[in-house]
Amino acid sequence: MSGVDGKSAGPAAAELPRPEDVNCPPELREQIEAAMARYPQVRSASIPALWAVQHHYGWCTPEGIRQAAAVIGVTPAHLEGVASFYDLFKLEPGGRHQVLVCTNISCWMNGGDRLLDAFREAAGVEPGASRSADGELSVEPFECLGACDIAPMAAIDMRYYGPLTAEDAATAVAELRAGEDPLPARRLADRPKAGGS
Repeated sequence: MSGVDGKSAGPAAAELPRPEDVNCPPELREQIEAAMARYPQVRSASIPALWAVQHHYGWCTPEGIRQAAAVIGVTPAHLEGVASFYDLFKLEPGGRHQVLVCTNISCWMNGGDRLLDAFREAAGVEPGASRSADGELSVEPFECLGACDIAPMAAIDMRYYGPLTAEDAATAVAELRAGEDPLPARRLADRPKAGGS
């Protein structure tokens, strides 16, 4: 059976959420539509749409995925497939603050495993878990964050910090819990540019 555009109107078409049936927050809808406008094929806006959902809700909630799918005109299964492929999309609730500790070769050789343990201990993350009991922090290893020159390093709330020590981990966790900006002297974005300004 074909739809009006000559494409199959099989089960996948029936799974498309209708925009009028989904209550998408206006600010989330605006972000997704702005992303869609940047691409010749709206399906290409899947990743920015998922970032918008994760930023809005703190993780890629099932309802947030359904809202984004309705705006883009794809199935929620399509967006779930994209989100499950990439490590930085969270399909379960995480902590209010996210710490990703690089464990690839450069960081590992410079103490990345010890740094990960220090962050977990400071945050109170139990072995085998990734989130602190109070829900404030998620601490996870990450295979490579691509900043070998500042090894060992971590991404704290998507900002790069390094090189870091176990003492820095404890300080960062205390500052995050106090609502402060962590480790400003170790933040990569605040360092002088190579060769001057």
